[in-house]
Amino acid sequence: MINLERFNEILVKFKSDFIGEHWQNEKYKWEAVKRFQDIWDVNAPDFLDMFMQATDKTANLLANMSNFPRGMIKEFATADPEFTRAMFINLFDETKDLASRYEKFASDAEEIRIKYDNGTWRNHYQSTNAISTYLWLRYPDKYYIYKYSECRAVARELNADFVPRKGKSADNILGSIRLYDEICSLLKSDAELKEILESCVSDACYSDSEMKTLTIDFGFYISRYLATSDTTVVDDEVPTYFPSLEKYNPNLTKDDWKKYILEVELPDHPSPMQMLKAMMELGGEATCKKLSDVYGGTPQRYVGCTMNLGRRMKKYFGLPACMDGEYDRVFVIPFLGRYVNENGSRNYSYRIRPELLEALNEIDLSSVSPYFVEEESENDMECNYWWLNANPKIWSFASVNIGESQSYTLYNENGNKRRIYQNFLDVKAGDIVVCYESAPSKKIVGLAQITAENDGEKIVFEKTESLASPIGYSTLKECVELENMEFFINPNGSLFKLTKDEYDFIMDMIREENPIVKPAELEKYSKNDFLSEVYMTEEKYDTLAHLLKTKKNVILQGAPGVGKTFAAKRLAYSIMGEKDESRVEFVQFHQSYSYEDFIMGYKPEGETFELKYGIFYRFCQKAASQPDKDFFFIIDEINRGNMSKILGELMMLIEKDYRGTKTTLAYNGLPFSVPKNLYLIGMMNTADRSLAMIDYALRRRFSFFEIEPGFRSDGFKAYQNAFENDTFNVLIDRIVELNKEIATDGSLGSGFCIGHSYFCGQKECTDEWMREVIEYDIIPMLNEYWFDDKSKVQRWENNLHGIFND
Repeated sequence: MINLERFNEILVKFKSDFIGEHWQNEKYKWEAVKRFQDIWDVNAPDFLDMFMQATDKTANLLANMSNFPRGMIKEFATADPEFTRAMFINLFDETKDLASRYEKFASDAEEIRIKYDNGTWRNHYQSTNAISTYLWLRYPDKYYIYKYSECRAVARELNADFVPRKGKSADNILGSIRLYDEICSLLKSDAELKEILESCVSDACYSDSEMKTLTIDFGFYISRYLATSDTTVVDDEVPTYFPSLEKYNPNLTKDDWKKYILEVELPDHPSPMQMLKAMMELGGEATCKKLSDVYGGTPQRYVGCTMNLGRRMKKYFGLPACMDGEYDRVFVIPFLGRYVNENGSRNYSYRIRPELLEALNEIDLSSVSPYFVEEESENDMECNYWWLNANPKIWSFASVNIGESQSYTLYNENGNKRRIYQNFLDVKAGDIVVCYESAPSKKIVGLAQITAENDGEKIVFEKTESLASPIGYSTLKECVELENMEFFINPNGSLFKLTKDEYDFIMDMIREENPIVKPAELEKYSKNDFLSEVYMTEEKYDTLAHLLKTKKNVILQGAPGVGKTFAAKRLAYSIMGEKDESRVEFVQFHQSYSYEDFIMGYKPEGETFELKYGIFYRFCQKAASQPDKDFFFIIDEINRGNMSKILGELMMLIEKDYRGTKTTLAYNGLPFSVPKNLYLIGMMNTADRSLAMIDYALRRRFSFFEIEPGFRSDGFKAYQNAFENDTFNVLIDRIVELNKEIATDGSLGSGFCIGHSYFCGQKECTDEWMREVIEYDIIPMLNEYWFDDKSKVQRWENNLHGIFND
C-alpha cells in the first residue's frame, strides 16, 4: 500500500508538467517500445542485425556513462550469435519463473564473457536494470523497468510498505512489480491523465493502453524531481551524508592522504588546495555557493575542483567507482555530501572526509591562500577563449606542427558569412583557442593562440600544443559544468565562445590526461654507461647505434637470457644522452594483438562504440609534438604478432624513406604519418621453435642485430672479478664450453646459447644461488634442447653439478 494523499499531490504536479518539455524529453521511451515491437524477431537469420535495429531507439536506457549492456550484447552476438539468441529465448519464455529467468540471463552473460573475453570484457553489464528493460521492451503491457535507486526513491516518497533493499535482487524485482502495479492501477483510473497521454502519443510511439510505460515515467518523475532520496538530507537534526560507509568507503588512512597531498595536490594543483584551505576555515564543510561568496570565484569553479580532485584521487589510489544510479560520483572520494537549506535555496554541501581533514591539519598550508584571485597579466582584460571546430576530412588540426600558423576565413566557400560571424569579429591577438576535430574524430586534439585578428577576410592562429591523449566528445558532454557551452547548445558552426569558467574546466580535463611535466634534472647516460651495464663490446655498440640511427628500425635477436630487453632501453638512453622515461614506450606483442590495440579501433562507449587511439598512434603524436627530441618505441616478442594485421597501412610508413609521409588511415579516413624522430626497437628470441619465420615484408624494413652471450666482454669480466669467487669462475668457464657445443650442434646453433643474464644482477655470489640457476634455469633448458639425447643432458648435468665438488 502507498500513501494516497501524497500520491494525489504528485499526480497533480505530474499532469501539469507532462505536456511540453517533459514529454519532449521522455517520449523516446514510447518510441523505443514501438521500434522494438516492430522489429523484434527472435528467429531472424541475422540475430545481431535484428537486435541492433530493434534497440536502436533505447538511448540511455541501455547505455549510459560507463555502463553499456546493449554494446556488450552486440559483442556477445558477434562472438556467438546462437548462444546469445538462446539467452533471449529463455528470458522471454513466460512459462518459466521470472526470478530464475533473471538469474539465468545474468549467468549466461558471465559465461559468454569469460569464454570469449578479448582482454577488454571486464563486465557483462547485464544487470537487473538491463534485464528488466529487455522484458519491458518485449512485454510492454506487463513489465516495468526496474532501477534500484529509482524504485527506492518512489517507495520512500509514497510511504510504501515495500522498499527495495541492497542484495535482495529477486525480492526487489517482484516487490517493485507489485508496487508499480498499484501505482499503474491508480494512474489508469484518472481519465484526465489518460486523455493527456493519448493527445501526446503519435504513430511513432507505442500506444501504451495499459499505461505501464507511463507508470515507469511517473516513477522517474518522482525520483528525479520530487524525492529527497537517501543520498540527501535537508535540515535533519542529525545530518546524514552521502555515501554511507556501507555504500562506499575508500579505506584511506591519514598517512595515505598525507602522502597524496604532498606528492600530487600541493605541488601541482593550487585551485583544489585553495578550496580545501577555505573549507577548513569554514569548519570542514561548505557549499560551493558559500565558498564563492566568501572567497571569490564562481560556484562552478568549486564544483569543477571537487570533480577533478576526485578523478585524480581515484586514479592515484586505484579506487573503484561509486555508482549513484548511472553516475560515478568521484567527489565521494575526498568528500561526503548532503543537501542543505541555505538562505532559502537548496544547495549541496561538501564535507571533507575525517581522515583527509586530519591529514590536512598536519600539513603546513601557510603558503596556500584560500582566496581566489584572478591571475592578472597585461592581456587578461583582452584575452578571450574560443572553441574552434575543424572538419578532419578537410583539414586535420592534429597534423599541424607546433609553431605552425593556420588561417581561417570569415566566409565559406560560397562566399557567405560563417555562422556566429560576430565571434570572428571579436577575436583578438593573444586569445586562446581550444581546437576540436569533428566527426569521425570528435575530440579536442590541441591548443592554439590567435596571432592576428580578422583583416576582413581571415583570422590567423598558431598551434601551441598537441594532445597526446585527446579529450573525447562523450567525456565533455557528460559534464554538467559545460552544459551551457555555446558549442553544445548548437554545434553548427566553426568558432564558438568559451567563458573563463568553461575554459578552466576544459583545461583541468586536458591537464588530467596530458600533464605538463616540469623540467627535471634527468640523469645523464652515455655510451660508457651503456658499456658498463650491457655486456657488449664497444665495437658492437657502435655498429648497433649506427644501424638504429640510419635505418630507424632495428630488431635485436638472440638466445634467451642475453639481455635484449635490458639492452634495448639502455640503447635508447645512450642515444638520448639521458634517462628520459617519457620518451620511451614499451609493448609486448602476442598472437591476439591487433590493429585496434596498436593504432586505433572502436571500443564500447556510451550508447554505441567510440573510436579510440592505440598506443602507437598516441606515441607518434607525442613524438611529433617534440620534433627536436628522439623517441623510442620498444616491441618485445615482435615475431609473435601478425605484423600485417597489427600495422595495416602503417607497414610502409615505418620505413626510413617514408617517415613524415602521410597516408589515410582506414578507420577515420584521416592523414597520419610516423615522425622522423621516432625509432623502433624490436626483440625476438631465436630459440623459439614454436614460431614461423618472420614476415619478409617486416624483415626488409628492419635491420637485424644479433645479441650474443657477453661472458667475454669487459663489462662482464669486471662483474665476475668483483666476486673473487673461484666456483663462479669455473661455472662461467663451463657455460662457455657448453655454449660452444650448442653452437656447433646442427639441430641448434648459436641462437640457442645460454645467455649471461642468468648470472647477472647479484650483489653476493653464493653456492646456493649458483645451484638454483643450474637446477631451475639451465638444466630444464638443456632437457628441452636435447629431448632426444638424454645421455648428453646427463653428461652436462654432471659437469655442472661437479663444479661444487672440485
